[in-house]
Amino acid sequence: MLLDRMTRTKPWRRLAAAVSVAALGAGLLAGCGSDSAAKGGSDAAGAPAASGAFPVTVEHAFGTTKVDKAPKRVVSVGYTDDQTILAFGVKPVGMVDQYPNPAGQSPDINTQWPWVKDKWGDARPEVVLNNGDAGPNFEKIAALRPDLIIAVYSEIDQAAYDKLSKIAPTVGRTKAEKEPFSAPWQDNALHIAKALGKADEGKQLVQGIQDKLAAVKTAHPEFAGQTAVALSWYKDSVTPFTTTDVRGQLLTGMGFKGQTEIDRIAGSGFSTQLSPERMDLVDVDRVFVINDKADTDALKKFDLFTNLKVSKAGKVSYLLDSEGPAVGAAMSQATLLSLPFAIDELVKSVG
Repeated sequence: MLLDRMTRTKPWRRLAAAVSVAALGAGLLAGCGSDSAAKGGSDAAGAPAASGAFPVTVEHAFGTTKVDKAPKRVVSVGYTDDQTILAFGVKPVGMVDQYPNPAGQSPDINTQWPWVKDKWGDARPEVVLNNGDAGPNFEKIAALRPDLIIAVYSEIDQAAYDKLSKIAPTVGRTKAEKEPFSAPWQDNALHIAKALGKADEGKQLVQGIQDKLAAVKTAHPEFAGQTAVALSWYKDSVTPFTTTDVRGQLLTGMGFKGQTEIDRIAGSGFSTQLSPERMDLVDVDRVFVINDKADTDALKKFDLFTNLKVSKAGKVSYLLDSEGPAVGAAMSQATLLSLPFAIDELVKSVG
């Protein structure tokens, strides 16, 4: 599931609109000290304190946040921040439900991806925002009694940040990020690492992934001469992702050239739906399709796509999103935990 910063009901949905919620009342703040939500799944996480160097001061898009000591109860309000937090050995007590959980499936699919399952173990975090919601559930967040809130890969605005800050110290997206979800994955990882007092460990983990990408470039010098596009089939249209989107960043990180004309058409968006007369934009050297089986089958019946030179040349990699190995989800999340998995699977897909 991968596509939504607009009002998408399909895969990988992000916030569809600016956050708009009622102000926190005195009763809500009083709930911070209650035990009502501290039982069951949240406490079962047994979230250990993030050992590291404290206090730390983090500058971000909404101001400056000081974290005085190692947090014991961290809530993730960013769509993929829980995975980055997990990479540092901390299990969030609250997280975003990125992908709708299949009916009747337990545990939640978002804790069962191949790259996070072992990290979560038996922990069952509370869901504080479902993909497609207007904004986070402030009351539930307060009831979890967090001592740190991470909202980095997030579309919260200043008003939402102010409300979260009344609950606990909150770290927003990076200061340099002009559009939500546009920061390089490295910046997001280092930003969260600093908030957890793990700056040095963050640098090491980022460097490990960069070394892995460099090894791919060395092993596949041919990528440097090829233009690649990641896309999805959405609302009966081919929808490519920009070079600034995490999927595009991953492809260029592996050595491919990006299709910058897509960036121009998308403007400030992370993707764009192509009209039939602009299908030439994805007729490049290599295409990576991210969809689950039903949408993939539909795309394979779309003549304007199957008649492209790249399709006829067999240079299209069809990657399942949330089904099977969930390579698409790993690409879309682009975290310290998912990237090594995604890189290996992408290399295998080009054979």
